[in-house]
Amino acid sequence: MSKFTFEGLLPVHPSDLEAFTHSALERVGLGSRDAATTAEALTLADAMGVHTHGTKLLAGYLRKLQGGGYRINGAPQAIRQGPGWAVVDGDSALGQVGSTFAMNLAIAKARNVGVSYVGLKNTGHIGAAGFYAYMAAREGFFGMVVGNDIPSVAAPGSCGPVLGSNPLAWAAPIPGGDPILLDMATAAVAGGKVYAARQRGETIPPTWLIGPDGLPTTDGTLYPQQASLAPMAGHKGYGLGLFAELLSAVLPGGAITWQVGSWMFDPPSSPSLHNAGFMVVDIEAIADPLEYRNGMARLAAEISRATPAEGVDRVLLPGEREWANRNRSLAEGIFLPADVREKLAEAAQLAGI
Repeated sequence: MSKFTFEGLLPVHPSDLEAFTHSALERVGLGSRDAATTAEALTLADAMGVHTHGTKLLAGYLRKLQGGGYRINGAPQAIRQGPGWAVVDGDSALGQVGSTFAMNLAIAKARNVGVSYVGLKNTGHIGAAGFYAYMAAREGFFGMVVGNDIPSVAAPGSCGPVLGSNPLAWAAPIPGGDPILLDMATAAVAGGKVYAARQRGETIPPTWLIGPDGLPTTDGTLYPQQASLAPMAGHKGYGLGLFAELLSAVLPGGAITWQVGSWMFDPPSSPSLHNAGFMVVDIEAIADPLEYRNGMARLAAEISRATPAEGVDRVLLPGEREWANRNRSLAEGIFLPADVREKLAEAAQLAGI
């Protein structure tokens, strides 16, 4: 196995980063298959340049596994299901383990009946929701994923948090190319970006946080104890956050809002009770394959030919920048930010590497 070094400004190849993550998870007792699933998801986020949802999360996951809050031998299973739907109990396994199980089940059901929904409850922090939407797209399906979290996002007019920064992601295959992939928090910004900006000593924009008086603040040190994330696009983001809460938690009967724990701040022995919803469409069951191919090609071409603003090369499809980052990472390696390297060193110590 490669010698793992994440010091300085040298790039690390994604395969080495994935091998390190896999090894660290196995060192704390996680099975090889679950370790591989989790390592793939975390490494892809780093390769795409989404470092807030990459291997920076590993140290926190290791603590939860060592403390028992996330079950090393957790085995997600469907507890209720029909031809096109299911409810899965994640058994407090890592969120990547539960989410991968749920998305694979949703894909299998969509393959049989055309459209499917799978609700996942009692799982760990799911990381980048877009990874699971991508799982569907790489199989030729349309995939959508939503999740919920402990409240950290204000509602319009509130002085405190009402909903989590509930993610919403979707992916659609483009024949012959990388899929369209949108992965967003329904907050104005993901909470991890606030932490990262604070760690790097960067100024918090006034559009990110709502202070205890219900007004915008640029003081990042207030989050999360005294400040809330602003909802994305005001009432629109608030509505999408509620949509995610309904499909990820209310529908499958999982923990809602303040019933969800904080995977970062609660004791390592406490489960976090996260939830997610997975929706899959078998495109070939609905659309003529040739018509879909031509329609997607036309749509992508029209958008790329749109007149760009000054200083912009061209208009991009969602995910296009991230796929370019991934291709560059495969060729040149990943330049990990200092805060990520610090967390990897912490993970190595926890795992005894």
